[in-house]
Amino acid sequence: MANDGRPTATEAWSTMLEGNRRWQRDETTGPHRTARDRESAVGGQAPAAMVLSCADSRVPAELVFDLGLGDLFVVRTAGQVVDDAVRGTLAYGAGALGIPLLVVLGHSHCGAVKAAVSVAAGGDTPAPAPLGWLVGDIAPVCSGEGDEAVAAAVDANVRREVAQLGTEPALAELVRDGRLTIVGARYDLETGAVVGL
Repeated sequence: MANDGRPTATEAWSTMLEGNRRWQRDETTGPHRTARDRESAVGGQAPAAMVLSCADSRVPAELVFDLGLGDLFVVRTAGQVVDDAVRGTLAYGAGALGIPLLVVLGHSHCGAVKAAVSVAAGGDTPAPAPLGWLVGDIAPVCSGEGDEAVAAAVDANVRREVAQLGTEPALAELVRDGRLTIVGARYDLETGAVVGL
């Protein structure tokens, strides 16, 4: 346990993976989802981990890891693309809330990554402009075409984001001091499995 009674990054990641195994087996416990849990959450939050994941409706972190209210600090964008709002949110979670673990979670069959693979292969950039920016952010890690290219780009995008976030000024010192661990992972839509990258 960390000094504040919160799990360490290693303990939090282990708990998340245990919950994911329950999710895969359809044996979820659905913790921290009662009216009493809601009432106790009013006084503040002390999540064990942050998750940066895709906005895809098929990848809700609390369900995928069989966790509940107050367990995770979740930021979601299409393709889990990082912008200033995401950086600020993660800096708040790691700095002000003292969350020791950040999981960057990509997923199979990601539409944003699929669009980026198409653009990288010479396809048209999606309109409107904000969507084009988002896809353009992912495109540099893309090569090839088809399902295998999308799968490879999902993993490459996660690895790139883990590396970038580790050098963000607001997070880098926490990482260096051992107060923040950043890990990458992929969620498989077919099996429900989360695999570390």
